[in-house]
Amino acid sequence: MIVAIVACEIGFWVLLVAGLAARYLLKARTLSTVLLLSVPLVDVALLAFSVIDLRSGGEASLGHALAAVYLGVSVAFGHRMLGWADQRFAHRFAGGPPPTPLPAKGTHERASHERRMWLRHLMAYGIAGLILVLFAALVGDAERTMSLWATFRLWTLVVVIDGIVAFSYRARRPISSANER
Repeated sequence: MIVAIVACEIGFWVLLVAGLAARYLLKARTLSTVLLLSVPLVDVALLAFSVIDLRSGGEASLGHALAAVYLGVSVAFGHRMLGWADQRFAHRFAGGPPPTPLPAKGTHERASHERRMWLRHLMAYGIAGLILVLFAALVGDAERTMSLWATFRLWTLVVVIDGIVAFSYRARRPISSANER
């Protein structure tokens, strides 16, 4: 299962880079569109492989839990990652504008950005949870799905910590002097 996840991650980046190279280096818009539209098929392939493995009696393992995490993150952050890569590729190879930097720490924009990213993380967590429920239903035996839920409990802790960090960002207020009071 881990091999399938690694293969899908490699497939994701290969299709993404090939699609961007076709767009900006080869100026092949149609090929670029086909390649970039194929990127989500990597997720479909991973989901199909996981379902087939579980339906054929495979033991629900850490690999299946990681596949659910991968799929959740891919759905929640995939479009954003495509935009991130597109912006950098266009700048590097096609004279596009420089990538937009993260807002400066201590600004209202940075605090808003961190909270939006946490909401995406929460969305990924929810999607992965639904996929884990699907996997558990396919297996149909609580004993054989324990590793799925152990991984999910760990991710719950990570999401909570990420939320605390995201909501700890605040815009700095200027320090007022004693004369201004």
